[in-house]
Amino acid sequence: MRIMAIDYGDAHTGVAISDLTGFLAGYTATIHTRLREEVLSRLGELIREYGVEELVLGYPKNMDGTLGPRAEKARELEEALKERFSLPVVLWDERRTTIDAHNILQNAGKNARKRKAVVDSVAAALILEGYLTFRRSRG
Repeated sequence: MRIMAIDYGDAHTGVAISDLTGFLAGYTATIHTRLREEVLSRLGELIREYGVEELVLGYPKNMDGTLGPRAEKARELEEALKERFSLPVVLWDERRTTIDAHNILQNAGKNARKRKAVVDSVAAALILEGYLTFRRSRG
């Protein structure tokens, strides 16, 4: 079963899709648009192309666990995803994924400009890896 993780942002949305076994993160991409309708359209193309059966949406909680405006935007996208694609959507705590993605890319020698282009897809891959690890631990 393929699973898609989504790191939804204001201007860029990172996407990561698992392999067929749902065991490893595979394909990653970044959708560069501020328009939610365009994000949904591109996600739909990827869902169809890869046969995605489950969505994991990054849920941006504050470090103290409270919810802010970004979490509300994620909830709105969650509803739009469910309505449009009729797939299960899991909200996944994404605290620190963008920070970790920047650190990974910096340690790999990417300069700030190159990091900006791919950081959202790396963050989506981290969300997906966390979720897949959780699923494996549940058996």
